[in-house]
Amino acid sequence: MAVKVTLIPGDGIGPEVSAVTKDVISASGADIEWELVEAGEKCIEEYGTPLPDHVLETVRRNKVALKGPITTPIGKGFRSVNVALRQSLQLYANVRPLRNLANVPSRYSGVNMVVVRENTEDLYAGVEHRVGRDAAESIKIITREASERIGRYAFELARREGRKKVTIVHKANIMKLSDGLFLDSVRQVARDYPEIECDDRIIDALCMNLVQQPEQFDVLVLPNLYGDIVSDLGAGLIGGLGVAPGANIGEDGAVFEAVHGSAPQIAGKNLANPLAMLLSGVQMLKYLGFSAEALRVEQAVDAVLAHKENLTPDLGGSAGTQEMGEAMIRIL
Repeated sequence: MAVKVTLIPGDGIGPEVSAVTKDVISASGADIEWELVEAGEKCIEEYGTPLPDHVLETVRRNKVALKGPITTPIGKGFRSVNVALRQSLQLYANVRPLRNLANVPSRYSGVNMVVVRENTEDLYAGVEHRVGRDAAESIKIITREASERIGRYAFELARREGRKKVTIVHKANIMKLSDGLFLDSVRQVARDYPEIECDDRIIDALCMNLVQQPEQFDVLVLPNLYGDIVSDLGAGLIGGLGVAPGANIGEDGAVFEAVHGSAPQIAGKNLANPLAMLLSGVQMLKYLGFSAEALRVEQAVDAVLAHKENLTPDLGGSAGTQEMGEAMIRIL
């Protein structure tokens, strides 16, 4: 029986990279039935919101979604659809695998780590208010329950994937209560995984270490804000957001997404690199149990990356979005 998956193409280049991803996954042999729904800017006029209730309902029903990039206005307009999805569906773990790909330009080599970010609280809980006319206050929320939950996810991932070390990232030297609670909670979880090394780094020191010697890290587990920043820093180590997949996972479902922006300036021009969306699809296949199909897609990606004529301009080639996808489909 086919597995039903919600497909949210998104804004800007989203529909183009989503179409390529859907076709490549279908060519892998994975038995998936797609349910297409729209979210983002195009929904505001009709529904008064970028995230209509029926979109949330289909994700709740299917329990798995694949989502393209959705525009988030800066400093005004609606709040992030991405944040709303994570909070509404309690997708508590943001998971970003980061590894160097052959022939993708980068200053680094040997990067192969996973950033595991707590996804529901910290400053991103959105508890903020004005203090008079000239000040504003945001409240940082850290709970033992959420910290232990994300810590356990990180150690379970390490155990499942045969990884050797989990690094807890914090600023507990300054924020002794909030970050101190996060650090203590994850350390408690670490005791249940004696075969996995556990250490910790202060967030600013970690950032320095990442740009000096990123290959020393295996699994990073972080509170929400630090995780957001470090996951993009990590993408920079492997060639940029255009090759960085992402997932948001909860107890009852998951949303897999390209983490880059919607790039409206190149939308509809057949120029967008589909790799981030496609590799997010690979994560989804593994989550659904299509391990063989996921491996086939990864092998097709590696094969296409070996020949510049099949790559989009940002990767040094001259092919379009659709042509890059077609090259992978031929290999599959």
